[in-house]
Amino acid sequence: MKSILKEILFILFALLASPFTLAYFLLSLVINKNQCIAFFSQLLSLIPGKSGAYFRAGFYRFTLKSCSKDAVISFATLLSQQDTCIANGVYIGPQCNIGMCSIKQNVLLGSGVHIMSGAKQHNFDDINVPIRDQGGSYTSIDIGKNSWVGNGALILADIGENCVVAAGSVVINAVPDNAIVGGNPAKIIKLRS
Repeated sequence: MKSILKEILFILFALLASPFTLAYFLLSLVINKNQCIAFFSQLLSLIPGKSGAYFRAGFYRFTLKSCSKDAVISFATLLSQQDTCIANGVYIGPQCNIGMCSIKQNVLLGSGVHIMSGAKQHNFDDINVPIRDQGGSYTSIDIGKNSWVGNGALILADIGENCVVAAGSVVINAVPDNAIVGGNPAKIIKLRS
């Protein structure tokens, strides 16, 4: 009975979000899809509580590359890239900033986690050209299934499966499966057995 009620809620909130979903698709005909996602993400991030999480999941299911209907995307969390994948059982805490990434099953992100779209988003080699005009390249970051990223962590590289990233860590190198990492830059503290 509980699963049937949840399914009804998922459908209801997808219907409630449908005007925003339709507006997104119409607007994306005129402007860049990433700019559209950023705009609607900022708007929808302000809906509080569980209803806000259901509403955002109802919208992102149809506008991101993929998003599970049961993903929890908390208050004030911003997404900036349409090529983002969010699997089932994912919890994204409040005030996160999510770039281009693939978040696998049962990942937990604490509050204020920033997943960058790779470490090369901005070129800055030419001192005669403003940094904002030098371009850069985006890379998709993978967060492996059943991993936990603590509050305020900055993620610029892939994280393996079953990992723990300590709060406030700065991940600049790929993290292997089953590792517990922490610090700036994040280093392996130990491996989970």
